[in-house]
Amino acid sequence: MAGKLGRVLGPRGLMPNPKAGTVVKGEDLPQAINEAKAGRVEFRLDKTANIHVPLGKVSFSIDKLTENMAALMSALKKAKPSAAKGSFIRKITVTSTMGPGIKVDVNRALSMEHEE
Repeated sequence: MAGKLGRVLGPRGLMPNPKAGTVVKGEDLPQAINEAKAGRVEFRLDKTANIHVPLGKVSFSIDKLTENMAALMSALKKAKPSAAKGSFIRKITVTSTMGPGIKVDVNRALSMEHEE
C-alpha cells in the first residue's frame, strides 16, 4: 500500500520525510505536536521558483499578520544559500486565496524585524 502511495505522492513532494519535519523520532513527538499546534509552516520553492506560504487568516489582527510577515522574511533570509549572488527575492505579492494580488515593496519587507 505504501509503495502505491509513494509513486503518486513522491513526485509531487507530498511524501513524509525527516528533512521536512513530517517524520520524527518517538522522543521528539511531543515537540513536533506543539510546533504544529503553534502554527509551524513549511515553505519550499515550486518549479517556477515561487514560494507559496500562508501568512494568516482573515480573522487575524494587522499586528499578527505583520508579525507573521516579519517571521517569514527572517526565515527566508536564513534559508538563502551562501553561494546565491544578487537579489534573492525579486517580487513579493500578498493575496487571499481567490483574491487579487497586492504588490509589496521588497526592500521594506526585507527590513522587517522579527523578535524570536
